Amino acid sequence: MAKIIWTLFFLASICLSSKTKYYVYGCLDPQFYDLSCPKAKEIVKFGVAKAIAKEARMAASLLRLHFHDCFVKGCDASLLLDSSKTIISEKLSNANRNSARGFEVIDEIKGALEKECPQTVSCADILALVARDSTVLAGGPNWEVPLGRRDSREASLSDSNNNIPSPNNTFDTIFTKFNLRGLDLADLVALSGAHTIGNSRCISFKQRLYGQSGNYYFPDYTLDRIYGAQLSTMCPRYGGDQNLFFLDYVSPTKFDNSYFNNLLVFRGLLNSDQVLVTQNMASLQLVTLYAQNNEAFFEQFAKSMVKMGNISPLTGQRGEIRKNCRIINN
Repeated sequence: MAKIIWTLFFLASICLSSKTKYYVYGCLDPQFYDLSCPKAKEIVKFGVAKAIAKEARMAASLLRLHFHDCFVKGCDASLLLDSSKTIISEKLSNANRNSARGFEVIDEIKGALEKECPQTVSCADILALVARDSTVLAGGPNWEVPLGRRDSREASLSDSNNNIPSPNNTFDTIFTKFNLRGLDLADLVALSGAHTIGNSRCISFKQRLYGQSGNYYFPDYTLDRIYGAQLSTMCPRYGGDQNLFFLDYVSPTKFDNSYFNNLLVFRGLLNSDQVLVTQNMASLQLVTLYAQNNEAFFEQFAKSMVKMGNISPLTGQRGEIRKNCRIINN
């Protein structure tokens, strides 16, 4: 045990002190591809810009892919794997089925990178870069993305079902899921701010309209009544589950802090958003801060994205650089 601890400490010291642009085992570095694939970031950004220009909603979808990847055994692109004889795809989980999208954008970017520098840029790094570029192109903050991840050779449907925060989770459940991945309260609240862009389907919040906590007859008392009535007309008790609704009704395609203002007037669409102001005083204070100070929100969001992107960076080194993000290498 002492030897393992010393090894990890030694590797961490190298990561923190290294100025090299070459890959160091276990380290993530924004300059990782500067020599091996100098145009990598440019190619990724072009692919993201092309996709968002075609459909503004894609920014939120691409950002969400990175979240759902990192919460399942770290940021290793396991989410992108299709089912095979040995793999049950995470795309089939409750959090992703008929919901996760943008895979064709990742495929196109990967194809362009393979032409430029074959088997060099990992699918996991593509997801991390795509998340940053999507945020920036939607008007959000910028940050340097540490790079050097490896791609998983396996997926975990069960972990995807159990580890990704659900729209119906309580505050304590969501916080536990974040905390188990080394993310704290500031990370939870700031990263929830990603819901300032994007859409949700009826099925993700219908229980707030027709029966919170399993009670079929009484709606969620924390939901603004006027807002709830508006939602009910477009999201009936039976059917309508594929209808799309803006997560942030103020500026649904612009990345800013209006999401937090929504919460303070009880207009949070998802239960997982609303609990940030109804079930924990410390998270309410952060929501209030970010609602009043967009700069503070942007600064913390960028820090938290880097922190989330570093979840289990060492485990990825047992992986590979996949030629195709949907299948493991032959």
